Formats: sequence, C-alpha cells, structure tokens
Amino acid sequence: MSSPDTESADRSEPVLPEGWMIGHIIRTMLPLLATLSILQMVSGTVLETFEEQLLTTPSLLVLVPVTIGTAGNLGSIMCSRLSTELHLGTLEFTPDNPAIRSNVGAVMGLAATVFVVLGLSAWAIGQVLGGTLALWKVMLISVTSGMLLAVFVVVVSITAVYSSFRLGYDPDDTTIPVVTNVSDITGVLILFSVVSLVL
Repeated sequence: MSSPDTESADRSEPVLPEGWMIGHIIRTMLPLLATLSILQMVSGTVLETFEEQLLTTPSLLVLVPVTIGTAGNLGSIMCSRLSTELHLGTLEFTPDNPAIRSNVGAVMGLAATVFVVLGLSAWAIGQVLGGTLALWKVMLISVTSGMLLAVFVVVVSITAVYSSFRLGYDPDDTTIPVVTNVSDITGVLILFSVVSLVL
C-alpha cells in the first residue's frame, strides 16, 4: 500500500522542459522579434522606392504581395517539416539525406506550380485594370523571380533550423518568423531585379 507522500508525488504536475517555459520563450523571442520588426521597416522602405513603377503597371502591383507572401508560406512549410523531423530524431543535416532532398523537391515543385498560376492571374487582373504588359513578360517575371526566391527560401529554412538546433533554441519558435521576415525584403529585391532585366 502506497504512502500518502507517494500518492502526492504521483499526482504532482509534470516538470516542463526549459524551452517550454514562458520566461525562456520571452527571452528568446523578444530580441528576435525586435530585430525582425526593424527588418520589416527596411523592407517597406525598399518597396516604397518602386512605388511609381507599381502604380503604372497593375500586373506588378498584384505580383508583389502575393510573391512575398507565397515565399513566406513555402518557408513556413519547409521549416515546419524539418523541425518535426528534428524533434522525432529522424533528421540529419547532410546533402544525401533523403528527408531533406524530398522536402526541397516538394517545395520547388509547389513553387513552380504556384508561380505559374500567379503569373497568369496577375496578367489577367492587370488587363482588367488597364495594364499593357505582355503575358510572356508577366510570366517570365513571375516564374523567374518565384523560383529564385524558392531556392533562397530553401537555403534560409535549412540554415535557420540548423542554426536554432546548434544554438539550443527550439526551431518551432524561431525559424518561421525568421524565414517569413527575411523572405519579405529578399522577395522585393529579387522581384524588382528580375523586373529591371525583363522590362
């Protein structure tokens, strides 16, 4: 027969890992989110420099938010999958790891599909709004910038998960904010670099 002390110990609340404690999460995330907020302001400033070109080309105006939003979504998918595999102990950070290769392939295939549809949609909406940009130019801008951004997102996602793991942070907490915010400013820069080459 168990003693009252033993029964009390059995009913005690489980001890949470340090990474799950509110104080630890705040100490980890507060500096990170402050830094990323500054990066978002830089992204807005960069985007503002292209305001005149956006207002005269409706198709590009449609492409900007959807392109950077899609890049962030692709990065979130990649980070979530890698983080889950890391927690399960099935992820190794080696180029010949089939888990990494399959995730990269899935993200690139999804990007190719989405940015083709995005190019067609942006061109159609641009025509309705009075745009004159040719379909092939919109498609070239959308697919080229989208695939370049997808490659960047894959590299940043793997780097973010690996860095979080090496620094002792939970990748579920840190990687998605980093990837989505970095994708915003990079997406703008890549998109308008491609625009400057095509137009």
